[in-house]
Amino acid sequence: MAMWSALFNCQKTNHYSQAFPGARDCTSPAMQNAIEDWFRLYYAEKSADEEDPCQRLPVAVVNKLQKACFGEYEAQITVKGSKAEYMARCQQELDQQRKRAMQLAMIGGESWLKPIPVKDCMQWSVVRRDAAAILARDPSGKVTDMITSAQTAAQGGFYTLLERRTVDANGYLTIINKLYYSQNEKSLGTPAALGSLDQYAQLLPEYTFPQPVGSIGLVSLRMPTENTVDGSMDGVSIYAPAAELIHRINHNEYQLNQEFELGAFRVFVSADLIKKKGGKQMLPDGLFVGLDDDSKNTGITEFAPQLREGSFLARKNEYLRNVESVLGIKRGLLCETADVQRTATEVASSEGDYSLTVQDLWEVWEKADREALRLCVVLGQMYRICPAGAFDPEKDVAIAWGNGVLYDPDADLAEEMEMAAAGMLRPEYPLAKKFNLPRETEQDLAQIREKYMPKMEQLLGPGTGDGEE
Repeated sequence: MAMWSALFNCQKTNHYSQAFPGARDCTSPAMQNAIEDWFRLYYAEKSADEEDPCQRLPVAVVNKLQKACFGEYEAQITVKGSKAEYMARCQQELDQQRKRAMQLAMIGGESWLKPIPVKDCMQWSVVRRDAAAILARDPSGKVTDMITSAQTAAQGGFYTLLERRTVDANGYLTIINKLYYSQNEKSLGTPAALGSLDQYAQLLPEYTFPQPVGSIGLVSLRMPTENTVDGSMDGVSIYAPAAELIHRINHNEYQLNQEFELGAFRVFVSADLIKKKGGKQMLPDGLFVGLDDDSKNTGITEFAPQLREGSFLARKNEYLRNVESVLGIKRGLLCETADVQRTATEVASSEGDYSLTVQDLWEVWEKADREALRLCVVLGQMYRICPAGAFDPEKDVAIAWGNGVLYDPDADLAEEMEMAAAGMLRPEYPLAKKFNLPRETEQDLAQIREKYMPKMEQLLGPGTGDGEE
């Protein structure tokens, strides 16, 4: 992470403005410091002398939320045809990056999926927040001008590709690529030809797409939490509200370690009993002899204090409870609940908050997924790898999330089936829910009847329904 700090922190000398004079990051110094802190906490980089980050709380929070988010996730293209096959391949490639993209968004507040055209689809890489300098956003918060960095170790040094993406008011995207070589990974170094590395040989120094892309060509995953650092449009880490609590927990862990270290059994002797030999302190031979006298009269004192780990552990548990409350995650996900009595109302409330938190993350990914598929069509057509045909990312991809705390689709389906059996609901509706099909129009319902509802003659044989006994 130190490399990104050197390139993107305006307080450092080796800065992206070396490559793009006049470019100015719109991220405030307070946000830059917060972003650095979030990544330090996650990767357990040393940030203070009196902290022990061994608890790795940010990792626990991100890991548990990511698993809850994608535990029963499934995405499926619902149309047929050659274009649908292309979109299905793009969706498969997208799904391979979903966990990493979501985790990095939770850590830094925002991450971006970058499409990479290949022979028959779009593949994806992930840009992390501390590898990006945001130069401009529109009123809705969408990035319209940014610089990203990617570093490669090769030829005994480090190559850094800086890529500036700018979209104008008409949706036309311009990309500027610059490559640098340095012996120091924290420095840009000197300009190098794009062909210096095979992976960049096909890139142009500057290119404007011939058709509107409508964005910077990257798919944003931005955390829904309101920015409490500086109130800007910048996304904040999923654990940003609890960052100070996490620092306190790390400090508490340091103090607990000190308690055991300082509480170790020791024997204190007066200074006159210590002699030095070769620069080392040692006790003289024959010092320890059998005595019947009181040890208080011999110049030797034992030290074995009672440890106070109970107080430190109780404080840590209280901090963990506060982290759960601030982040809106389920009680007991981090802290021990057996030692603290809580009302059923509080437990239920925490479960509800946790479910809503997960649903917010669902919304983040679903929005990103559909935007990514839109880019697959727009960019795929320009790269001539996307077959002709219509595709609507809002309608032609079905995303299912499985069972949740507040919403159980199995129970919901059973309720609709009961209503259909009682004549209160058309039977096509539960079938549509069962097979995740559209059911808004009569045409949708007709397709369901045609595919899933056999006629009475097929069930009972010929002659049924013609009045014959």
